Amino acid sequence: MSVQQLPLDVSVHQVHVHVTVDQLLCVIFALLTAASNAVAAVLQRKAAAQVPLERSMHVSLIADLMHRRVWLAGIAMVIVAAVAQAAALAFGPIALVQPIFIIELPLTLLLSTLLFRGRDSLHLLPWRAIIITTVALGGGLAAAQPSGAIDSARDTSWMIALIVTAAFEAVLIGTAVGLRGEPRAALLGLAAACGYALTAALLKNAMADLNVSVEKFFTSWHIYAVAVAGVGSLFLLQNALQAGSLVASQPMLTVGDALISIAYGVTLFGEVLRDGWWLVPQLIALAAIIYGCVQIAKSPLAAEASPLVTEVPSTVQ
Repeated sequence: MSVQQLPLDVSVHQVHVHVTVDQLLCVIFALLTAASNAVAAVLQRKAAAQVPLERSMHVSLIADLMHRRVWLAGIAMVIVAAVAQAAALAFGPIALVQPIFIIELPLTLLLSTLLFRGRDSLHLLPWRAIIITTVALGGGLAAAQPSGAIDSARDTSWMIALIVTAAFEAVLIGTAVGLRGEPRAALLGLAAACGYALTAALLKNAMADLNVSVEKFFTSWHIYAVAVAGVGSLFLLQNALQAGSLVASQPMLTVGDALISIAYGVTLFGEVLRDGWWLVPQLIALAAIIYGCVQIAKSPLAAEASPLVTEVPSTVQ
């Protein structure tokens, strides 16, 4: 699944940036994934907001959503995102792929504004925060320069990771069940982020299996665990979107996914980030990303949920 490594060396003030064709393809597919996920989030939020609150955390929520065309369109975009994500993970480390998904937050806000308010409202977007987030993301990744050591993690490492993940998810979901509104949406968004990060780690291992052989791909447990984790994450996301606005769920989903994925990459696949003085620009970039996400969340356009929740539910949309 790897393209021939063709190095592109750029020297700027004696700081060398080494970029390969694999890394470029990884970034391209990751950006495509982020864009597809942003479209999916807006469409799914539009559908989930129309479902009665009493169906929250029940299978009937998914049954209701399956009768709504806008939700099915969102699921189609999820499939596109999954294929693009698999390609991205085949070409690069999780620590590079998943943080790029932070760009989903400003993309989601942009698409929400276009869908519910029209192009005349684009000037109301928090462009400064969007630019800060985008530039900080690029700068942070350039400073960290994630690289991968292995493509397939050991089963013993997976066992520990799955136990820790299950405990973390139990705490988040157990706490969220007793809450309402935005706090519930935030916790379920973080739970979904953890699930999607786990799905990405499993998918990377599954792609390594496919690189060995088709038989290895279908006889290993990783691809089936991808399906289970993916469905579970989708269920948590639908409940997060129903519980509150995108302001509460989307920042937790995007930033949480990135940070948890980096943890999986380091602990499972031996991926490394540059240390030493490179930690300084990485921490500055992280702080700028958090600032940008907070400012985006404070945007009146982001906080505005009325175009979504005031629509009259229908059997088929």
